[in-house]
Amino acid sequence: MPMYLTLFRYTPETWAMLIAHPEDRRRAATAYIESVGGKLHGFWYAFGEHDGVTLWEAPDDVAMAAVALAIGGGGALASIETTVLLTVEETLEALERASSVGYRAPGA
Repeated sequence: MPMYLTLFRYTPETWAMLIAHPEDRRRAATAYIESVGGKLHGFWYAFGEHDGVTLWEAPDDVAMAAVALAIGGGGALASIETTVLLTVEETLEALERASSVGYRAPGA
């Protein structure tokens, strides 16, 4: 199954709620991804531009998009950004296929 990296930032209101009522959000994240047949591999909080990072596995891009849309539309996040991760083997295959694309730089 494909892997996905999500970076997110909570709203100030969400932080205020979590301060008032601390909650392990891994439980919620696990339920969300399992609802589409996926798995949560990791959930971390961070300093800097993003408040947290998750590593997920989902059956396909549409399933992961459904989870990201549901979470993003819930109002607790100021931002959510999900990246599809490729294995080394998938990247090697892409590199091999790249030579047949026939790309030409502008003006060349």
